[in-house]
Amino acid sequence: MYFAFDNASLDQQAREKLRAQAKWLMENPGPTVIIEGHTDNRGTDEYNLALGSRRAESVKNFLTNIGVPASRLITISYGEEQPAVRGNNEDAWTKNRRVAFRIR
Repeated sequence: MYFAFDNASLDQQAREKLRAQAKWLMENPGPTVIIEGHTDNRGTDEYNLALGSRRAESVKNFLTNIGVPASRLITISYGEEQPAVRGNNEDAWTKNRRVAFRIR
């Protein structure tokens, strides 16, 4: 799930994907999900960690509001430290402004 520059808001496409993921989570009550917030490499380390955290929390809040127990969701921010794509151009930045999920 991707985000606009300097933004943690969920667009319609993200909300639709999250509804599908919430359905799976409610049908499979065992796993815990780690929600990882990521940013592109613009901005300070501190700012990017905070932005990654806001993105992860935005996803967690959406999922809990539609019925996924908060106890099954863990958020973490990596800021710019784990880019999906290396580069200093709009294509790379767009792919790095994201939230990723890990099942635990």
